[in-house]
Amino acid sequence: MSVFTAVAPETLSCWLGRYAIGRLVDLQGISAGVQNSNFFVTTTLGRYVLTLFEAIPRAELPYFLHLMAHLARHGLPVPGPIADRDNEYLGTLSERPAALVMRLSGKSEMAPTALHCERVGAMLAGLHLAGLSYGRRQDNPRGTAWRTAAAARVRPFLPADEQALLDAELAFQAAVDYASLPQGVIHADLFRDNVLWDGDYIGGVIDFYFAGHDALLFDVAVTVNDWCTTADGELDPQRTAALLAAYHAERPFTDAERANWPALLRAAALRFWLSRAEDFHLPKPGEMVLVKPPAEYRDILRLRIAAPPPLPL
Repeated sequence: MSVFTAVAPETLSCWLGRYAIGRLVDLQGISAGVQNSNFFVTTTLGRYVLTLFEAIPRAELPYFLHLMAHLARHGLPVPGPIADRDNEYLGTLSERPAALVMRLSGKSEMAPTALHCERVGAMLAGLHLAGLSYGRRQDNPRGTAWRTAAAARVRPFLPADEQALLDAELAFQAAVDYASLPQGVIHADLFRDNVLWDGDYIGGVIDFYFAGHDALLFDVAVTVNDWCTTADGELDPQRTAALLAAYHAERPFTDAERANWPALLRAAALRFWLSRAEDFHLPKPGEMVLVKPPAEYRDILRLRIAAPPPLPL
């Protein structure tokens, strides 16, 4: 979440007339994240998050908004989108597609314990199971095709050793049999800063704007690479085992998933190395923009290649 497009309080006050959520009390930009313009909005009737979509095509946005509504109906701690008086989730503000969602309580835990990882694993399995009944279909926007295209965009900016690493990993991933893996809706960005905690319990899961249809194991790998990684990039055995065991108890892993676990950990690391490299080398102009260093996931990829970990179950 960042602010690329500014919104004046007067403009927002007028726009909120389309909704039944009261009058504007406070508006604050959010600096965390990298893709959209985001604001905390407080009205006389509640607290919300306003998102102006900077890059996602308007035609793709209903998929994300209706997915959030679907998951919230299934009891998951997901911020439900707010419909306007025409019963539409998606509007237009400052010449951008825009949406309001409920603001959930809680705060991120950036130093998770095994207990945190256990609960995240169980929640992720519940999200995957609930997503099986979601009627809309949209491929993972950061899937295989995007990774190939992003690699071509960032490759000229990389030193020779990183170009070699990138080329070798793309060749390796091209041989992975993704079709053999269970597929469904994935969050695809379930990092620590996208989970809010109310004490020891999950109070909210946010930022679904990278969600899509892909191998469920890819989502697990993205999550493990963030929640269970130590400061030097290695996987912490206790946290990894806790997250995967809790997930497995709700949705058991298949034999194909066990066989491809090391490859999916590498794919997840590659995806975030590429996206961060693109944000770093080809930045979008913005008022408040957070660009995360790409070297972290480059190094994680190297570690996953050098020491491919089995599924510890």
